[in-house]
Amino acid sequence: MITFDDIFSQDTAVDFLRRAYRAQRLPHGLIFAGPVGVGKSTSARALGALLLCENPKDTAPCGKCPSCVAFDANTHPDFHVVTKELIRYHDKTGKSKGIDLSIHVLRPEVIEPAGRKPVMGRAKVFVIEQSELMNPQAQNALLKTLEEPHGRTAIILITDSPGWLLPTIRSRCQLLRFASLPQDVVRKQLETRGIDRATADQAAQLTHGSLGVAIKWIEDGVTEPATDLSNQIDAAFEGKPPADLPAFLKNAAEAYAKKQLERDELSSKDQATREALTLYFMIAADRARHRLTTQSQPDQLERACAVIDSIARAENYLDSNVNTALVLQQLAVALER
Repeated sequence: MITFDDIFSQDTAVDFLRRAYRAQRLPHGLIFAGPVGVGKSTSARALGALLLCENPKDTAPCGKCPSCVAFDANTHPDFHVVTKELIRYHDKTGKSKGIDLSIHVLRPEVIEPAGRKPVMGRAKVFVIEQSELMNPQAQNALLKTLEEPHGRTAIILITDSPGWLLPTIRSRCQLLRFASLPQDVVRKQLETRGIDRATADQAAQLTHGSLGVAIKWIEDGVTEPATDLSNQIDAAFEGKPPADLPAFLKNAAEAYAKKQLERDELSSKDQATREALTLYFMIAADRARHRLTTQSQPDQLERACAVIDSIARAENYLDSNVNTALVLQQLAVALER
């Protein structure tokens, strides 16, 4: 069973949850805010297991009651994880791409079941992933449920951008901040999962304290091309532009998209490819920003800013659905300059 003891380097948030639970003053609306992959969803799951357990031991679920058995098997009827992809089950037209979290997901997955009695009789827990993607209509529809939930109900909003939530949503919830993890913690956790030290060290450096992102990048084969791309950016600053950056990014993005299609055959290859390019643009820009902290010469600082501007321009073109090949060629020319 997942417990608060499984959460590391998030002592402030975990201590608050433990104290609030012991004092029976746990808010029914919670916002877990912080970078992706630092333990927000795991903490939400640990809290859900505790609230639904029939015989909790202090602030830990017993792990043996029918509720814990169902929770551990991912079949608990009162634990609801809500994602934007659930639109596939509620949009009968098949036209929705699941870009945001719409009212068509929130109503059947949160608002309606929150008004009913729990199936197993103890509580109901709703975890809304990427809650910043709720559109205004969905957020406004959720307000009454947050204000007057039925019975013992907990609604946990997971987000890396709490500012995107409406002020009326934020005012009805307790905000808990989750920080980036120390790099050595990420590396050690990767090694405990059987990742070799070199790969673990690479992933820990690239992901800046996000264990979840590091695990996903390793699984998706991102770590090696990301390291290669960082080296190419460093070489560009030394007057050695990449030999064929468009081909490199195209191959890396297609490999990433292939992994996503293997994981979810209903996902869009074009969308996954663009998602991959955005990811690699972010890695390249991050490497260029690193130059700003290590250089003091004006020409080097100006060159770093120019690289970042070029990458930002490429991202804008990509968001505007400009032909991918043209976007990559434009970026390569800019880096050569």
